[in-house]
Amino acid sequence: MTLIKSLMGAAAAVALTAGLASAEPALIFDLGGKFDKSFNEAAYNGAERWSEESGGKYLEIELQSEAQREQALRRFAEAGANPVITTGFAMSAPLAEVAPDYPETKFVTIDGWVDQPNVLNIGFTEHEGSYLVGMMAAQASESGTVGFIGGMDVPLIRKFACGYAQGVKAANPDATVIANMTGTTPSAWNDPVKGSELTKAQISQGADVVYAAAGGTGVGVLQTAADEGILSIGVDSNQNHLHPGKVLTSMLKRVDVAVYNVMQAGENMEPGVLVLDLSADGVGYAMDDNNAELVNADMQSSVEDAKAKIIAGEIQVHDYTSDDSCPVLNF
Repeated sequence: MTLIKSLMGAAAAVALTAGLASAEPALIFDLGGKFDKSFNEAAYNGAERWSEESGGKYLEIELQSEAQREQALRRFAEAGANPVITTGFAMSAPLAEVAPDYPETKFVTIDGWVDQPNVLNIGFTEHEGSYLVGMMAAQASESGTVGFIGGMDVPLIRKFACGYAQGVKAANPDATVIANMTGTTPSAWNDPVKGSELTKAQISQGADVVYAAAGGTGVGVLQTAADEGILSIGVDSNQNHLHPGKVLTSMLKRVDVAVYNVMQAGENMEPGVLVLDLSADGVGYAMDDNNAELVNADMQSSVEDAKAKIIAGEIQVHDYTSDDSCPVLNF
């Protein structure tokens, strides 16, 4: 899988119906919008970086409903966009329908799965990155109780939660982990009010560090945590700056790098399967001036040691999606 190394090392927005003078990449944002300060925004940042550095242009659309998924794919393919990049697991089904109809077009699914010869499936080891921030949460917690708030209740988000809980328990076997999901429909990705309510509920149960893996909903989690005087953990993008001194860290999922390099490869992109893990810097945790005073040297040293051991195979972080179970957390 040589592409894993090349991938780890935009942008005048145009209407969906616009034509292309030449093959240009296209990016379909998932529900929640490209400025969700999380998953979609990471994809946007990668596209913008590519555009600024290359001078190239790309097509884009922010989905407003489930019905637009297949329509967006077909419009971009018919307009000659190549490759067409999709974000979110919910694009899997429509992409599986569309990809065979456009064999000359290359498609990308980030977080989804489509078994077609012209599709690149990009996944991440979110459980590994979540393990690291879980260790940090346990070490920063004074109450011994930490929380997790997910977006839509799907195996992917349980993967985050399970890795997080395992990291918490590794740092403090006696710690308590409270886990809640925002909902069971796509609206769970963009409900900051519900995120705020769940945060307050977890605080009432003693949580003093809360990890949000919930897209735009997480904005409400981080805001409420800051207002209530507890720490939060961001996700996907570096969210430390949203509440300086209040966000312990952010679990980085390098969607930005994946999008950048796919656009860089253009029509030469290789379909197949790509998993971006800790060893490829596909996931990690954020350190900057905004959280420097929250993470002491001992904490960072222990997390770096765990990171090295995960990469070396000495620590095995359980992947919920491998068997739909979590030995350290009950959902």
